[in-house]
Amino acid sequence: MQRSRSKTPDSARRAAERRGHRAERLAEIYLLAKFYRIRDRRFKTPVGEIDLVVEKAGAIVFVEVKARMRGTEEAAAMAGVNRSRITRAAQYWLARNPSLSNRDMRFDVIFLAPGRWPRHLINAFSAA
Repeated sequence: MQRSRSKTPDSARRAAERRGHRAERLAEIYLLAKFYRIRDRRFKTPVGEIDLVVEKAGAIVFVEVKARMRGTEEAAAMAGVNRSRITRAAQYWLARNPSLSNRDMRFDVIFLAPGRWPRHLINAFSAA
């Protein structure tokens, strides 16, 4: 069966996807340097994807990575974080890892921009 034209990735879409994967890898390296343990990468669920699932001091942390061309775009990027999607995806992850479901959990966001240090918002939003 032939792919739909609307589903065919074009070069701009592929380039954006590569930038996103690179940003996630940089965020992962940043978190490893801060002594976080990587639990999962790009965890896909029917309701969405979690960029990184990490652990530190017994807490499970669901991390959304936002890469922007300018650091001044952080407010817009934060407004674009779909909290309900990430929360539902986190519930899927916890259902698949029931031994960790009794741990504390939080939702962090890491902003990346060229020429700037990563900005890590710890406990950026709540699950409620």
